Amino acid sequence: MNSHQRGATAVEFALVSLIFFSVVLGILEFGRVLYTWNAVAEATRWGARQAVVCGQGSASVLARMQLIVPSLTTSNVSVQWYDGSGAVSTTCDASSCAGVSVSVSGVSLTTISPLQSSGFMTLNVPGFSTYLPREIMGQDAGSSSVCS
Repeated sequence: MNSHQRGATAVEFALVSLIFFSVVLGILEFGRVLYTWNAVAEATRWGARQAVVCGQGSASVLARMQLIVPSLTTSNVSVQWYDGSGAVSTTCDASSCAGVSVSVSGVSLTTISPLQSSGFMTLNVPGFSTYLPREIMGQDAGSSSVCS
């Protein structure tokens, strides 16, 4: 082996591994971001389902959503019940509510990217909203404790 090429393999490995591990980290981070976005969307669907089954004033909506995305708070989640005319109602019950809308907004995700110094530190998760029509609001035939 030529004495002038000593250590060339180590230098080449260092350069290639830097690029390789950056790509792998980018793929993992992209997957984590997509997972978080999907989890927020799924939490919105679960919250709407909980609200439509349990009725207005149920405290279990946010608790059900926090099982999927623990960082959700009352400032991120909006639950609105609609009466038969389609207007937002604060007094409808199981006989007069036509449906419920649950929306999530203002959720952000902190990345673990080496590009944090470039401003790619926090990503805002898009807002999600789900509307479900009334079913058997206030009761669940499968469980008497689902709304507690």
